[in-house]
Amino acid sequence: MTVDGTELETEPAGVEDAQIERALEAILMVADEPKSLVTLATAVGAPVKRVRAAVDALVADFDGAAGPDGRPGVRRGFELREVGGGWRVYVRPEFDAVVSGYVLQQNPTRLSQAALETLAVIAYKQPISRGAIASIRAVNVDSVVRTLLGRGLITELFTDSETGAINYGTTDLLLTQLGINSIEELPKISPLLADGAEGFDDVR
Repeated sequence: MTVDGTELETEPAGVEDAQIERALEAILMVADEPKSLVTLATAVGAPVKRVRAAVDALVADFDGAAGPDGRPGVRRGFELREVGGGWRVYVRPEFDAVVSGYVLQQNPTRLSQAALETLAVIAYKQPISRGAIASIRAVNVDSVVRTLLGRGLITELFTDSETGAINYGTTDLLLTQLGINSIEELPKISPLLADGAEGFDDVR
């Protein structure tokens, strides 16, 4: 845009109206946390009202609603669900067992050191959000959390109503793997920590 001969910077153009549903679908497919309508509207450069209509259209599309020609659609194996004021794609409940079994078959290897450390943080601090885990470990934990979810070692306990952050906790599978009956049977951390008698120069 030019004003009085001066070139001004402008905001990048938003997604074309006809492509908003598909753009939102792409964003939601890779989202790890529920996304609010405002966040989605900002991402595609469209009014919130238009994005709300697009989300409703996606919900109906995934549920197999009839198309403009009146012919029934195909009900997908996933659904778009509103959780804690945000939207996210989830596997339909009837396919949870199939997906869990597949993920476990595809990931038979041992957990990495990063995964073990993240699992320990969740086990001792649960319920805990992804952001809080990242603060404790001082690294991004998105992929590690996905790995632990896929292994069935942690689960989504609830979504914070104010922040929309998902809080995680451990599962019965972890207890089985550790050979304990409850999380209270985990060893205490305090005896493993330095008492400070010789200073804390080596503590990181």
